[in-house]
Amino acid sequence: MKRLLPLLALLWMAALPAWGAQPPGAPADEAVQPQDVSVRVEPKQVRIGDPFVYEVVLTHPKDQRYELVLPKETGDFELLDQTRQRQDGPDSATTTFGVRMSAFALGTVQVPALTFDVATPDGPKKFSLPGREVDVTSTLPADADGQGAELFDYQPPQEVPIRSWQLVLTVLGVLAAGLLAWALWRWWKNRPKHVVVVPPLPLDVRTRKALDALKAEDLPARGHVKDYYFRLSEIIRGYLGERYAFEALECTSSELMASLRRLPTPGLPEAALMRFVSESDMVKYARADASPESCRDALGFAYALLDKTYVPPPPPQAPVNAAAPRVQ
Repeated sequence: MKRLLPLLALLWMAALPAWGAQPPGAPADEAVQPQDVSVRVEPKQVRIGDPFVYEVVLTHPKDQRYELVLPKETGDFELLDQTRQRQDGPDSATTTFGVRMSAFALGTVQVPALTFDVATPDGPKKFSLPGREVDVTSTLPADADGQGAELFDYQPPQEVPIRSWQLVLTVLGVLAAGLLAWALWRWWKNRPKHVVVVPPLPLDVRTRKALDALKAEDLPARGHVKDYYFRLSEIIRGYLGERYAFEALECTSSELMASLRRLPTPGLPEAALMRFVSESDMVKYARADASPESCRDALGFAYALLDKTYVPPPPPQAPVNAAAPRVQ
């Protein structure tokens, strides 16, 4: 039994082609011939690579319908698209097919044969149209050789210079950054600086500190009586000028006393001041000698002048809309 199975398989495979083949006498697609066929190429001058239309006009009975079957093998042609248009007349119909294609070979080239499926009252049939020959010309003019126009072979990649503004933009960017840095430096250098203004001490405090400093130096004990009177005279004159608002440091002794007499100076010990001015002038300009007691009395006069004449300024007035005092 095992030996008979391969033999039966071979016989079955040999019988398959006979079963798949068309049985003898079966109706095959019959050929049909239209009443009239015309073919034309538009444009008439076909150039290589340029599309053209291969137009087929079929005149056939009205009860037939033609459908184009595009060929699978197109050779030197490329089929781009197709159109179909039918127009029925009183006795026949005209079907126009337009096949748009391009040729890629020079010289006389044969268009692929076209096959049409035809539906007839007697069943499907076929119509085959042999391909026409077309002359494919070059895209170059006829006198291309004379004018030097010719096809160039493949060329290796070549460097093509391209105008670029990158360098200019980079330079402008650097200049802009430099100008911005310079402007920032100038602004930082000239920026408004915060200066803390310390209000001056009251006049009596400053005068008393100057007298204390002069006393601490003890110039008479070191033999500098003249310098002592110069310093003491400047302190007293500076105080009087600021207290009564006049230029006391630039006045002579007589001008000093005259200016004070013209001003309201309540409490001013004018006689004592006159004695100090005279004694001071004698020491400073006449090289008169002054005892330590005189120096001490002159300094005491300065303190006494300050105590008698200095009036503290009135406190600042509160604004009208100020809040009521909180401290009782």
